[in-house]
Amino acid sequence: MKTRLMKTRLIKIEKTLFFCVILFLATVLSCKNKVDSTKRVELTDAEINNPLIKGFFADPSIVKHEGKYYVYATIDPWGGEELAVFESSDFINWEQKHINWPTKEACTSPTSKDNMVWAPCVIKGKDGKFYMYVSVGSEVWAGVSEKPLGPWKNAKEDNTPFIKGNMFPEYHMIDAEAFIDDDGKAYLYWGSGLNWVNGHCFVVELNEDMVSYDASKIKDVTPPNFFEAPFMLKKNNKYYLMYSEGKCTNSTYKVRYSVGDTPYGPWKEGKNSPILSTSKDSTTLGPGHHTVFKENNQDYILYHRIKDNKDAILRELAIDSLNFDSNEAILKVKPQGGVSDFLNN
Repeated sequence: MKTRLMKTRLIKIEKTLFFCVILFLATVLSCKNKVDSTKRVELTDAEINNPLIKGFFADPSIVKHEGKYYVYATIDPWGGEELAVFESSDFINWEQKHINWPTKEACTSPTSKDNMVWAPCVIKGKDGKFYMYVSVGSEVWAGVSEKPLGPWKNAKEDNTPFIKGNMFPEYHMIDAEAFIDDDGKAYLYWGSGLNWVNGHCFVVELNEDMVSYDASKIKDVTPPNFFEAPFMLKKNNKYYLMYSEGKCTNSTYKVRYSVGDTPYGPWKEGKNSPILSTSKDSTTLGPGHHTVFKENNQDYILYHRIKDNKDAILRELAIDSLNFDSNEAILKVKPQGGVSDFLNN
């Protein structure tokens, strides 16, 4: 009798232990699923937040070199004696650097105006050197360096402007942007309007050295609704000339684009243009003067937006994804709080 009773108790204990083990495993799996779910949420959250860099900057240009990113920008309000330059290895933490050139003092000529250092474009040439085209005193200057942080120097031996301010006196000689085509030919686009009207876009093919050109070959290639800040993007043998329209001091500023079959056009304004405008809630106000870059086969648009325009124009840098539809038209950009950490994609 005692033996039978003990066996019965042992069976009950074994059943209890079995159910405890099952309950424990179910609890562990449930917790694991919750952790995994949390991870998924974290990975879809914006890890690169806007503004991208703290402070007031505009007109960004970006290059990547040896695993690091370099952003060059105008210092607000309305430029400074030098450029703002930032370095990052993770695209989240940025360290401000200082380069020796350009400066207002070094880039002043008899044709210069009082305007400060604006709107840099930095590009890596076929020769591995870095070339900068920057607006100082309302004219374009060209610089060259072996490394992104310099030392930089005027690419012209006589230290004169690359595009003088009086080349086309009725237009504003600023906002230069270089583009290297698939065949290795390089082009420089630039131009704006005076008194916030009549913006014109010019282009010239650069010589092999990236710092000279034949002035007789300059062409006016102004696309529809252009004001300033041209940027050339090529995709599947189509040329996308992107640019800003409106007044950079208020909500009218926006990004448009036109499409052509050659670097010179002719241009037809693209579907969905303008593709980036002031948001309905004005959290993104007057976005424009952008650059586009690719990371892990995804295009991104880096631009400035107005933070404060009451007393002086103060802008900040923001980033969003840039996407295309099935017909290769650029989709409208819906400004977000930032983008997912593309470095981990």
